[in-house]
Amino acid sequence: MSAHEAEAILEPAATRVRDPLTGRSVWLAGMISDARVDDDVLSFTLRAQPAHGTDDLARIQEALLRNIQATGWAGRVDCKVRPAMAPGRSAPAHDHSHGHGAAPVRGMEGGGMQPHGGPIVKARIPGVQRIVAVASGKGGVGKSTVATNLAVSLARSGWKVGLMDADIYGPSVPTMLAVNGGVYANADKKIVPHEAYGVRAMSIGFLVDDSEPIIWRGPMVMGVVRQFLQDVAWGELDVLLVDLPPGTGDAQLTMIQAVDITGAVIVTTPQDVAVLDAVRGVEMFRKLDVPVLGIVENMAWMEMPDGTRIHPFGEGGGRRTAERYDVPLLAQVPLDGRIREGGDAGRPAALSGDVGKVFVDVADKIKAALS
Repeated sequence: MSAHEAEAILEPAATRVRDPLTGRSVWLAGMISDARVDDDVLSFTLRAQPAHGTDDLARIQEALLRNIQATGWAGRVDCKVRPAMAPGRSAPAHDHSHGHGAAPVRGMEGGGMQPHGGPIVKARIPGVQRIVAVASGKGGVGKSTVATNLAVSLARSGWKVGLMDADIYGPSVPTMLAVNGGVYANADKKIVPHEAYGVRAMSIGFLVDDSEPIIWRGPMVMGVVRQFLQDVAWGELDVLLVDLPPGTGDAQLTMIQAVDITGAVIVTTPQDVAVLDAVRGVEMFRKLDVPVLGIVENMAWMEMPDGTRIHPFGEGGGRRTAERYDVPLLAQVPLDGRIREGGDAGRPAALSGDVGKVFVDVADKIKAALS
């Protein structure tokens, strides 16, 4: 089992244990390092500070053991206590502070805040040439619909494509690709993704029942995002699309800090309330030096039987945002019932004729930008 998997067990357990000296969790305080699992033994190092008393350390160890068992870990636990690292030596493995300079966004600064204490280690995904985030500032704008249809369009154009569903609380990819059932690990202990329409896909929806609510705190979500990035057998891919949850939270920061992102596609609807949140998404990627490849304005209009168009969600919000940030407006996708029906049935609109052409055009623009 990899260090990432060991940290996924330790992180939620250690986040709930307070350091009596600082009041921070022992995870945030950078006191946990060297996490490994070998032969059903979870081992890690607890780094004590000079001011820690014997009773303090005993309480911390007892609480850690109790919380680790609560995660469902049934193996043995080996906790080694070591003194704090001497000045001038490197920090524990999950402490990746930005030095004395200010972090680009709040929540990324300080020891062990990557983000909120997560042990983020940026690493390349073997075989994956490019990673593109599909994001939105607000839910309900059709981000997963765009991500799925873009993935299918790219695959039909000849690219090898992966689609990672990072929307842990509301996974849509299994429904939109008509894929269900569990997953298994290969001989290298990597999770094997499902495949549909030429797209390799991974989602938390493959691991939980459709009716089961996912009531997780941030550290558990971050652990799953890291596992989907690093512990899935993606194979050789021209591009891995990541369907991010709405907003600018833990999942976004985790992905941005765990891998190098080639670019981001922002999805919005025309109305002001959606555009305002889309702007926050653009600003997030800009602050973190991730190129914004363009904006997709979804539900841009509805075509009436007589050929006229109405704009139930306003008009031009996506175009104005693209002009404001000098990025391409990749498409204005109409509000078309066939797109919704295709998503619900697991037959993406990109597979069909005229209704899917808008996604094919977006795929062509993305390929040109990435090339």
